[in-house]
Amino acid sequence: MSRVPRWLGRLGAGLTEMSERYNERRAAAERERDDPESVPRPDELVPPPPDYAPDVPARPDPALAVPWGVRVAAEAGWRLLVLAGTLWVLMRVISAVQLVVLSFVIALLITAMLQPTVARLRRHGVPRGPATALTAILGFVVMGLIGWFVTWQVMENIDDLSSQIQDGIDELRNWLLNSPFHVTDKQINEIAKNLREAVGANTDQITSAGLEGVTVVVEALTGILLAVFCTLFLLYDGKRIWEWTLKLVPAAARPGVAGAGPAAWRTLTAYVRGTVIVALIDAIFIGLGIYFLDVPMAVPLAVFIFLFAFIPLVGAVVSGALAVVVALVTQGVFTAVMTLVVVLAVQQIEGHILQPFILGRAVRVHPLAVVLAVACGGMVAGIGGAVVAVPLVAVTNTVAGYLRAYARKAAVRHAVPPRGATAVSAEPAPEAPRE
Repeated sequence: MSRVPRWLGRLGAGLTEMSERYNERRAAAERERDDPESVPRPDELVPPPPDYAPDVPARPDPALAVPWGVRVAAEAGWRLLVLAGTLWVLMRVISAVQLVVLSFVIALLITAMLQPTVARLRRHGVPRGPATALTAILGFVVMGLIGWFVTWQVMENIDDLSSQIQDGIDELRNWLLNSPFHVTDKQINEIAKNLREAVGANTDQITSAGLEGVTVVVEALTGILLAVFCTLFLLYDGKRIWEWTLKLVPAAARPGVAGAGPAAWRTLTAYVRGTVIVALIDAIFIGLGIYFLDVPMAVPLAVFIFLFAFIPLVGAVVSGALAVVVALVTQGVFTAVMTLVVVLAVQQIEGHILQPFILGRAVRVHPLAVVLAVACGGMVAGIGGAVVAVPLVAVTNTVAGYLRAYARKAAVRHAVPPRGATAVSAEPAPEAPRE
């Protein structure tokens, strides 16, 4: 009986202590709610360090500890990585559908060349369908006749060319034997033997190259058909296709893109027209030069010069070298040198007079940009990439310039007009009276 009261006493004391703690916490919570500043913060409860303790400086913000240049480089770096990744994915997609992309771009170039004719027929009252059909048929017939003429000329002169090449090789052999280079007959025979052995050793590769050539021919025919269909639809319905494309652009950027499109099309049209005129002049004058020099197949060579002129820089070198080689193996060294003089003279006139005068300010691309564009286009898509690289750079330059000017005008238009003395100082100065 004596233990029960003591147990009850201890229990009552414990409950009383818990009640006091609960009341203290509730009172502290009410004081914090009524006056938050009266409640000590956790850092105030920590005792201060002793006087002999060393001072520890506060750690700065990690972002502030990084130098400003490094932060700028990091910000630009990850954005460049995103752009590079996007460009890589885009190039992979283009490589996967390379034939379709090249066919469409070539169709754009052909459309830029034929569309002025359609517009001229429309102005004379011809309906859109007949005008498109007439222009397309006439254009493709002319291009087909050019290809047929070149093939016919080559097939007609192939026998004479073979005999002339053989005579030219014999003449070149005799010239080397009698030249001051001290070339012997044994050395020439060794070179010919090595060439025959190289051809015999690589017969399998030549055969596989021939099979690949068949595949290339099939792809070329497919690309030609795609280019023809794309050209027909672009000539007939190009405006509505452009209006539909504008719907894919965000609404905020649509006015600027709508204005940049016609500017880009004018640049592309000027480029195609100027290139055709310059190529035609090159082909005529170089063709006349090699014709008067009695170089065989002068007309097919002139057509090749016309076609290769659409490949900037590289095309002129390749077509000129082809004419010089044909002159060398058929007519001798003197005729080859004279052919080289004719080619270089015409190309110098083209580069310094014809292109600046004909293309003018419509297509203004720096020569370094031309070289890099042709190199990149050739590496990505071969000859087709080299053909479309320069017009693509010219169009991109025009679009970028237009959008920059449009953004500047929009900023001025939406700017707050000046007031008071600022408005007076911002007024344009009066023009001086003309005498």
